[in-house]
Amino acid sequence: MKSFPNPQGKGLIPILESLSSSRPKLAVPPKHIDQIAGELFTSMFVLESEFAFKPIIGKPYFLYRKEGLFRLSLIDPKQWPGNLFGQYIGACTLEQDITWTLIMDEVAALDTELIGFIQSKKNAFEKALENAEKLEDVLPVFCGSMPFYRRLFASALAHSLGRSMELSGIKTLSYKEAKMLLDYQM
Repeated sequence: MKSFPNPQGKGLIPILESLSSSRPKLAVPPKHIDQIAGELFTSMFVLESEFAFKPIIGKPYFLYRKEGLFRLSLIDPKQWPGNLFGQYIGACTLEQDITWTLIMDEVAALDTELIGFIQSKKNAFEKALENAEKLEDVLPVFCGSMPFYRRLFASALAHSLGRSMELSGIKTLSYKEAKMLLDYQM
């Protein structure tokens, strides 16, 4: 059996420990479909940005865009000289349930090109939700194209939101069925 080098130095045990430690320690609450969809979209938007560090729950991080690429940074825009890291988009925080929040910068929120780009991503996301047979099918259980920490937190996000869906009784429903259930409950 041929063995392959592991350039990141992550053997099976450290990977399993990282996966376990990235999952929420607190019980996650049941959530309705609109909340889950919003949290999943925002979280995946952040996780699709470039970063190579292990995020810490509750710590603010800063999202930038330069030449069409998004990057999550530890460094506050007030600490950068000028636009060195690109356009500041907003502050991101990893929440206890492993979802991400994004508070957009006031200037970025007025950038019509940026808002148009985000809206096109959101439209594609909503189409994926509508086309999924079951809601659980859109969860990022394994994102092989992502680097280690982003893949790790995408998997933890899938676990957290999957548990919330399960508690809400919508995990095996389609998006349309979950929306109808929400409309019925209101």
